Amino acid sequence: MARIAIEGPIGGATRTRVLKAIKQVQDRECAALLLRIDSPGGTVGDSQEIHGALLRLKQKGCKVVASFGNISASGGVYLGVAADKIVANPGTITGSIGVILRGNNLSKLLERVGVSFETVKSGQFKDILSPDRALSGAERDLLQSLIDSSYGQFVEAVATGRGLDEASVRGFADGRVFTGAQGLELGLVDALGDEETARLLAAELAGLDPEKTKPITFGTPPKRFGGVLPGRGQLRGVPEALSLELAWSGQPLWLYRP
Repeated sequence: MARIAIEGPIGGATRTRVLKAIKQVQDRECAALLLRIDSPGGTVGDSQEIHGALLRLKQKGCKVVASFGNISASGGVYLGVAADKIVANPGTITGSIGVILRGNNLSKLLERVGVSFETVKSGQFKDILSPDRALSGAERDLLQSLIDSSYGQFVEAVATGRGLDEASVRGFADGRVFTGAQGLELGLVDALGDEETARLLAAELAGLDPEKTKPITFGTPPKRFGGVLPGRGQLRGVPEALSLELAWSGQPLWLYRP
């Protein structure tokens, strides 16, 4: 049995690491994959690539069981629904199914400090979400159509992965978050329990002896020295959050943003 952990926001580095790990699992013809997810989600394209790789792994005969940790929301849910089964803790924060796109309107600040931009563009929408001005009505409509398309893809994936009709998914896919216990009632989760519960389920699905099956972890995230120092984790989270805000500005995101 293989194990892959997806922790933190889903972006380019995570996509590269996880796709490489999935390929290793496939090459070794592992009978089962325990997919541990503790993530608020992330970028749409990266989430879709990992989701697609998981589906292809299942087609090769590998049983996939997702274990939701402290939080598995938005893009984290999208990855989870590619699994054969989902196990969540009763208090896991999940849901937040939807799309968000944010830009930065700094026009008043720039005006105050005497900074202005001169723009030459090939079309009216080429500088959409430019930070030096507010959105026009036409631009807002265009971005809303983009969001609606991405949202439809998300709903379809959840409905297909969970065996639900799209209407019922849209009934709770309005961005709200809920617990793992509530997710069980909605049909988003198959069982309540911890990672050990998910391991036992994966062994059962793959016909493995649970007493003799110990997961081998692939694609271990790099360790950070700062994480062993008291308080450093909280301090590191501030610049990381700011960095993501700037890096992902203007992108449609499947991300839980409290």
